[in-house]
Parts: sequence; C-alpha cells; structure tokens
Amino acid sequence: MNTLKGSMNHQKLVSIFRRILSAPTAPFHEYHVRRTIRDLLTGLPHVSTQGDAFGNLIATYKAGDTPARFCFGAHMDHPGFVRSPRNGKWDFLGGMPPAYLDSGAPIEEFGDFAMWRLPAFELDGTRMTARACDDLIGCASLVCLFHELARLGVATTCHAVFTRAEEVGFIGAIRLAESWPFSKSVRFISLETSLPMPGAMLGQGPVIRVGDGQSVFDHVVTGDMATVARESGICHQRALLDRGSCEATATQFYGIPSAGISVLMGNYHNCGPNGRIEAEFVDLSDVKGMVNLITQLVVRSGSESISQLRLAARFEERINQHRVYERATAARFL
Repeated sequence: MNTLKGSMNHQKLVSIFRRILSAPTAPFHEYHVRRTIRDLLTGLPHVSTQGDAFGNLIATYKAGDTPARFCFGAHMDHPGFVRSPRNGKWDFLGGMPPAYLDSGAPIEEFGDFAMWRLPAFELDGTRMTARACDDLIGCASLVCLFHELARLGVATTCHAVFTRAEEVGFIGAIRLAESWPFSKSVRFISLETSLPMPGAMLGQGPVIRVGDGQSVFDHVVTGDMATVARESGICHQRALLDRGSCEATATQFYGIPSAGISVLMGNYHNCGPNGRIEAEFVDLSDVKGMVNLITQLVVRSGSESISQLRLAARFEERINQHRVYERATAARFL
C-alpha cells in the first residue's frame, strides 16, 4: 500500500487557492477559472488535461497501470450576472432570494458577465474569504490533490472533472454523466461548499455527506471516505446536508455510484446577514482537511473497497467469537 509523506506545504496551498478563487466566473462563463486550473496543472508529472464536448475540463493523473477507482468533481461557476443573448440585459443566473437581488449592491463587470463587487480573496488567520468560495474551493482542492500526487509520485490513476453551469441545474455534470468517459468501475465524488447546520459546523473538519436535499449517496464510497478519514486521523464530520443539492445527485441519477464531501461555508451565495451582499468564507483547517482526505483516499485506494473489507473482517470475527454458543444451541432449532 502507498503511504502519505507529510501534508501539502501551507504556502503552496494558499497560493493555489488565491489564484483560483481570484478568477472571475459565472454560469456559462467559466473560462477564466478553466484557464487558471489548466495553467496550474500544466507540466505536472503524470498529469494530462482535456476538454469534453460541453467544455468541462477533465484532468487525469496516471502513473503505472493501476486502474482509477475515483473521479472527483467540482464546478467552476458561481451565481452571477450574465449578459442575455436575447436582449443584452443582465440576467442573474443561480439561486438567490429576490430581496438580495434588489439590494442595490454594486457589481463588477467582466465583459459579458458580472459578479458582486467584493474582495476576490483574503486570508485572515484561519478564515479564507472570497467573492466566490462556491465552488472554487472544490476546484482548488482538486488542483492541490494533483500537485500532491505528483509530489509523492504515487503509482495510481485518478480523474477529476471541473464542470460548467452547475448553478443552473448541474448541466455540466449531466453532460458528463450522459457521455461518461471513464470505466464503469469508477465512482464519482462531488466536492462542494455547503451551509452549516445542526451537527455540521465550521472549523470541525470537512463533511462526508450521507446525502443531499434530493438523494442518498452510495454507501460503499461514503464508507470508504469515513474509514480513510478515521484511520488517517483526519478531523471530519458525517452528516446529511439536505439544505441544498450537489452534482452527486445528478451523476447518481444516471447510474454512476456517487458520494460527496463538503467544506462548510458562511454567507452562502453571498447572502450575508440583514439582507447584505457579502463575501463567502470558509475555515482554512476544513479546507486542508478536505485536501488531505481526498489525497489519502487516492493514495490508499486499491481494487477493492477499504470499508467493505473492514466490515467483512469484523462480521467474520463476530461469527467466530460466538460460534461456541451457536453450536451449543443448534440442536434446538432443527
């Protein structure tokens, strides 16, 4: 089994997050983020990138002949203003209560799309703040994963897909699932940012999602993540985050066993307290936990499920421990 040699350098991790979170984006206008991701992956050993027919960016790490077990996904868009192809006016694409849209908060234009005028990226202690944490946190985490795999020289294969137009209904993930370019044995894991809720709090580690607001996720993949987190000593949480949905619901609908991990986030979709438009924020320790978890998951993954192997051994042990009682009473059940 591969072993993990330390964790990612702090300054390198922050640099990657700063670059990706600073890139402007909106549904269907993810090209700045896409270009930044591609630049950060270019030249990494064993890493290749390609686009699909919809413009999703697919990255693959391949060293040796070990088949991939996982494909991770994160979306490159964030709710924002898009110039209408019909009349040239601003359309707001993505979920936000009408009161916030009518707040009169200033926007910043980037050609044919615009975002709320907010700080692109700030780091104050353990609080990472950006105009768009959702879901550039997931995108940056995946870039960190590939940098870690290259640093470690792990003999394995894994995929990541950076999707478009999630905020208007998982369109990029649906297009991916409809033309699934990977083996049927590859499982999909969505990386997201989510609202805190009872039992899932900021600063307590990434959340292994049992499901979201529309579906329950694959128990084997979820079990593998929990087992790896526990055995690796990674601070984590496990919860049904049902105040929103993620791309794992879309891919699972199309028959791909799927699961999800979330970093909890404040000011979801820039909705601050008292109707104010504010930057989103996450806890840096949660972010590092997610990068560590997905790296450990890939490093330790083999052809069989870790959690199922552990369960099989545990069940067999219980049978053997109590076999003497079973034999002593067997004649009474004939």
